[in-house]
Amino acid sequence: MSAVSIALNRFGYGLACGARAPRDPKAWLLAQLDSFDPAPAPIAARAQTRGKTGEMIETLRTLRREVREMADPAMAPAGGEAAMMAETGADNSRAAALAGLPPEYRTKLLEARRVAIDDLAVRVNVAVASETPLVERLVHFWSNHFSVSLGKPGTQFEVGPHEFTAIRPHVLGKFSDLLKAAVLHPAMLLYLDQFQSIGPNAPFQQRRAARANADPQAPRGLNENLAREVLELHTLGVGGGYAQADVTELARALTGWTVPGIGRVGRFAQEQASGAAFVALVHEPGARTILGKTYAASGPGQALAVLDDLAAHPSTARFIATKFARHFAGDTPPTSLVARLEADFRNTGGDLASLTRTLIASPEAWAPGPLKFRTPFEWYIAAMRLSGLEGLEPQRIARVLGELGQTPWRAPSPAGYDDLAASWAAPDVLFRRVELAERMAQGAPADDVLARAEAAFPDALSDMTRTWLTRAESGRQALALLLVAPEMMRR
Repeated sequence: MSAVSIALNRFGYGLACGARAPRDPKAWLLAQLDSFDPAPAPIAARAQTRGKTGEMIETLRTLRREVREMADPAMAPAGGEAAMMAETGADNSRAAALAGLPPEYRTKLLEARRVAIDDLAVRVNVAVASETPLVERLVHFWSNHFSVSLGKPGTQFEVGPHEFTAIRPHVLGKFSDLLKAAVLHPAMLLYLDQFQSIGPNAPFQQRRAARANADPQAPRGLNENLAREVLELHTLGVGGGYAQADVTELARALTGWTVPGIGRVGRFAQEQASGAAFVALVHEPGARTILGKTYAASGPGQALAVLDDLAAHPSTARFIATKFARHFAGDTPPTSLVARLEADFRNTGGDLASLTRTLIASPEAWAPGPLKFRTPFEWYIAAMRLSGLEGLEPQRIARVLGELGQTPWRAPSPAGYDDLAASWAAPDVLFRRVELAERMAQGAPADDVLARAEAAFPDALSDMTRTWLTRAESGRQALALLLVAPEMMRR
């Protein structure tokens, strides 16, 4: 691979149809850091849905309460499992699941599904049209690092804003700011059940325990899900030096952070910069000791202080550097590159723009051979850009990404989608790309495919690919072949 081809494909999403390859690849990449727009028109025009989350959850809680009062368990509205089927299933399964839901909740769920699909289309169309594809790649890398997933009631309204308002504005800033914005966003608080975590000794819990008619279905006590993932997946990493006691103490520090507009205690909520709310009545009182440091009681400031220190921890620098290097420089990244990125992270206090500049300046990232296998989402965006397709309607985008097996905001666990070739190179997965390439070629401009291939992979197009393109029976067949050529599969 030539340096220009590496800049286009390893660092970005490939050359857009009709665009020219850069003459100075490193300068082109660096310039994107200055010209990136965190809120392009499609995102800025997105309808505000913040209040919808609380409405949906309150509707579900009201229905459950009414059902209990009627003492008819068979009438209980579906929870997360059936809601997820209605959201993600095939047409027949979705219709059956929706039909079994109470009308009020069914209306909310259909609205939430439409919002999530529209947001997915915004994400894809912004990346396809972007003139700063490197930074779009960074957005998607960090969005996967701080993975949130659809399925639980309310998350459909929040997964798009999580990426658009928590990730994008901070993707070239300080890691500590990105960490706080992503972890304390309503999407994450919903996904990992933090919104209903209550300190064991919080005033609300004490009052609740004293009531004889307490709601038996109301959330009870501490939830450690978010605290555990912050330490294991977002900052220190496995083996990063924390213990179970640190998980519990962080969970206590995080109590009070919740989603606006939920429950009676919502009347006492304080709005937070992340879009979340803080309710002191459910916050565990007192100081917390985490990783040997004591944090004084300070309401919402206690969790913020802990997150700031986790962002600056040496284990975090090593964990982030390794993951960043793996994404751009191979499934087993060079130790020299990891060490250089780790040093930059520590020396700059987690400056993510500096981390990216160090990556661009590192010779290991410019190794001539392909270093990574493109994930389905990466391949789809690159194929859309190269084919000249753009502005596809939301339902079609959602369907295609579902077929490819990597729909954003649907990762199977909080760890996000895997970043290793072995996860995406199975024959059946590749066959789906071939099928989709044939369909894409039918609706895309199919003139001068060989010239487009030479421009997209300058000084990197293999003789075999060139031969197949020249032997194609038509321009559309040539385009379909190009979209699944080895050059398109690896970066």
